[in-house]
Amino acid sequence: MRSSSSSRKRPRNQRVSNPRQRKQQHLLDVKVRARKATQHRNRRVLVFISKIVLAAAICAGIYFGARIGMRRFFFENPEYRLAMIDVQTDGTLQRDQVLKTADLREGANIFQVNLAHVHRVLQQLPQVDEVEVVRKLPGEIDIRIQERKPIAWITSEKQISDPFQSDVAFLIDVRGVLMKEKKLLPEYLGLPLITGCSSESLEPGKIVQSVEAKAALELLRLSAGSFMQTRFQIREIDASKGYCLVVTDKNHTRVTVGFDHLEKQIQRLEQFLVYADDSRHEIETVNLLVQRNIPVTFMKPPAEVINDTIDPEETPRIMKAIPVAPPPARASAKSPTPAAGKNQNGPQPFSLQKQTQKGKKEQGNGQ
Repeated sequence: MRSSSSSRKRPRNQRVSNPRQRKQQHLLDVKVRARKATQHRNRRVLVFISKIVLAAAICAGIYFGARIGMRRFFFENPEYRLAMIDVQTDGTLQRDQVLKTADLREGANIFQVNLAHVHRVLQQLPQVDEVEVVRKLPGEIDIRIQERKPIAWITSEKQISDPFQSDVAFLIDVRGVLMKEKKLLPEYLGLPLITGCSSESLEPGKIVQSVEAKAALELLRLSAGSFMQTRFQIREIDASKGYCLVVTDKNHTRVTVGFDHLEKQIQRLEQFLVYADDSRHEIETVNLLVQRNIPVTFMKPPAEVINDTIDPEETPRIMKAIPVAPPPARASAKSPTPAAGKNQNGPQPFSLQKQTQKGKKEQGNGQ
């Protein structure tokens, strides 16, 4: 009995279920776990979305609340009305012109003024070099403008009589910026004149790009030295030739200058001016384009010019007087009738003397 029962005894480590049953158990297990995982994931997504919506609502509340507070305490506060606009400039710009360009007016809210926009539009004016815009609470805006300093007139014409009255003459600063100012100062009349820049399109606010215009500006800069400023003051620069500059100073000295190596040419001109001062001569023309044997001509001394003016001519000119009234009719060739108004005792007019001499001559020929 024991042996038979022991022979039918189930072996250890043997599974009770068959493969089909085990497969069904695993499928049920997977379905239950997937459903729980989906519910858990949905719950996490819902919590995340809720947090985002809550954060957005808080941000929106802060934003709109801040806007309402800013509008109430700043933009609509009468204490921050623009009560004063202080405009200071060192040139010819007028206050009305500055305010119109910047679109500023008193009475507006000071926080509604875009300082960057004001700075940008004022900087675009041709005569403005630097701009500073400062907001001072509660109701003041300060504008400081440093204008460009013109150093010369420039025009495309070869000759111009009055740059003040000309529409084709522009002011130019040391950087080459063209200006057309509404108010012209008296000191602008004494500025040098650059003529003949036909290759340049001259417009207000534009920077010159031609070689001759740049060379003329560089020449003006180099001639601003202590010696050249007093001895050689440039009045006109003719750039119409295209390959050189013909410079005329206040003493009507004409100097031909090339575009290249201006500094060396100015140094040679200084040597000629020193020689002219030492020899008491005045230079009339000098051509600095030549490297050696530079051609120079000198003006006549004042005494020689005066002598040429006052010395009489070799053959004196005989001036014929024209009578004011026609001569009276003569009764006969031998006895001419005395002219009316003739003074018998005093000297006779030149016309009457001539007529008398002519009558005597005819009488002598008749005899």
